[in-house]
Amino acid sequence: MYTIEQLRDIVKSEMAKQEYVEEPYSLFEPIKYILEDGGKRLRPILTLMAYNLYREDIERVLKSAIGIEIFHNYTLLHDDVMDDAELRRGRLTVHKKWNSNVAILSGDAAAVTAYKYIEHVEDEYLRRAIDGFNQVAMDVCKGQQYDMEFETRQNVTEDEYIHMIYLKTSVLIAGSLRHGALIAGAPEHEYNALYDFGGYLGLAFQLQDDYLDVYGDVKVFGKNIGGDIVSNKKTYMLIKALELASPEQREELWNWILKKDFNHEEKIKAVTRIYNELKIDEVAEAAIDKYLKKSREILDTIDVPTERKRFLYEVIEGLGGRKK
Repeated sequence: MYTIEQLRDIVKSEMAKQEYVEEPYSLFEPIKYILEDGGKRLRPILTLMAYNLYREDIERVLKSAIGIEIFHNYTLLHDDVMDDAELRRGRLTVHKKWNSNVAILSGDAAAVTAYKYIEHVEDEYLRRAIDGFNQVAMDVCKGQQYDMEFETRQNVTEDEYIHMIYLKTSVLIAGSLRHGALIAGAPEHEYNALYDFGGYLGLAFQLQDDYLDVYGDVKVFGKNIGGDIVSNKKTYMLIKALELASPEQREELWNWILKKDFNHEEKIKAVTRIYNELKIDEVAEAAIDKYLKKSREILDTIDVPTERKRFLYEVIEGLGGRKK
C-alpha cells in the first residue's frame, strides 16, 4: 500500500518525462510551464489512491491519472484568461507571461493531450472510463458558464453557488476517484460512492479557496489575497455576507461592488472588516466542516479494510487543517 508522499513522487516522476511535448515547441511550452510549477497534484493522487484501495499495481492507471491532471491544468489555462488572473501558484499565469491567444490554443492542445493519456486503460474499462470523463468534462464547462453568468447577477443564492462550484470544481475530484476505482475493478456501487465522496471533498476544497482568498497567506495560498473581493467575484463569503448583513452593511458592500474607481487595498480592507463583523469566517468554516463530515461518512461505507482507507482519511483531515 502506497503513502500519499510515495504517490506524489510517482506522479512527479511520471510528469517529468514530458512525453506530451511535441513540435512546435511553442504550442507545448505553456503546458510544460503550468505543469512544472507544482500544485498539489490532488487529482492524480486521488486517482491512484482510489485504485490502491483495491489493487497494488498502480502503473495500470498511472497514465490516465496524469491525463486527469493535464485536463485540470487545461481548465486553469482557460479559467485564468476568463478571470484575467495574474498569479497561479505564485507565478505569472500563462496569458500574462505570453498572451491570451497562446493560453487558449495551448489549453486546447492540453485538453486533447489529456484524452490521449486518459485512454491508456484496458479495453474492458475504456468505454465506461471515457463516458465518465465526458460527463465530468461537460459538467466543468457548465460550472464555468454559471460562474461567468453570476458575475452580472446581483441575486445569486447560496444553493446556486454550491451547485456551481460542485460542477466547476467538485466533479473533477469526484471523477478522479471514480476513475481509479473503476479501473481497479471495484463494484459499481463503490466507485459511484467514491464519486460522491469526492464531490463533498471538492465542495470543502472550493469553500476553503474562498476562505483563503480573504484570510490566507499569499506565500502559502499562491494567489494574491483579496483578488475575489477586488473583482467582485460571487464567492461563498460575499453571498453569505450580503445575506446576513444589516441594511447599513449591505449598502456599504454594494457601494464597493458598484464602485468603478477605487483603491484595491482600501476595498479589500473595508470588505474584510464587514466579513469580520459578520463572523463570515466562522460561517465558512462551519460549511467546510459540514462537507468534510459528509465525505467522511461516505468513506466509512466503502467495504475495504480500514487500514487501506487511512490515507484518504488523512486527505480529509488535511483539508480540515488548510484554513490558514
